[in-house]
Amino acid sequence: MTLFTLPIPPLVLDLAGGLCVLISLYYLWSKASTYWHWSNASLLPYFLLFVGGGQWLLAGLQVTYLIFGIHGLYLWHLEARRNRGEVRFNEPLWYGVTWIASLLIFAYTIAVTDFSAVWNWVQFAAVSLALIANFATTRRWAWSWPVWIAVNAVQAVFFWHAEYWVLFGLQFVLAAMSVYGWQAWRRDEARTVALA
Repeated sequence: MTLFTLPIPPLVLDLAGGLCVLISLYYLWSKASTYWHWSNASLLPYFLLFVGGGQWLLAGLQVTYLIFGIHGLYLWHLEARRNRGEVRFNEPLWYGVTWIASLLIFAYTIAVTDFSAVWNWVQFAAVSLALIANFATTRRWAWSWPVWIAVNAVQAVFFWHAEYWVLFGLQFVLAAMSVYGWQAWRRDEARTVALA
């Protein structure tokens, strides 16, 4: 990949994106909005990596992550202010935006995917699962974590094929972190139900 006439090795982009993702998950465990900042920061190196490798679906997925990242960050901000009694917001509208964005991105993904290529099916599966996981993450639902684990499994297969070795290894680390996150969020949900 060449950026502004500077050659950037794919490994550098791979490592930069992976580091941001690992940091973001640390904040996601505690449902801190800092998660969105680090997650969004990972998108540029990954976007450049996938564009450089001609993986257009995965490059496009980075754009959808950014859409969810901005929406999720603002939604969490609104929910925090609502919980403190500072503001009321149109919840059906804001939650509906997430549904509509997911469906539009999914429809676009179907329209642009060349399903005659076998590896595009793998990319399509990863994008579809990631849309579901992103939607659930914006709502802070614990079941988002097992979906992220499924995303990691599908992406590991693709990254092995594409020879993105850091991304391949990262999927296993992310899956393990997701198991921890799932347990933490389920405990949090149980406490919320017990207090209700």
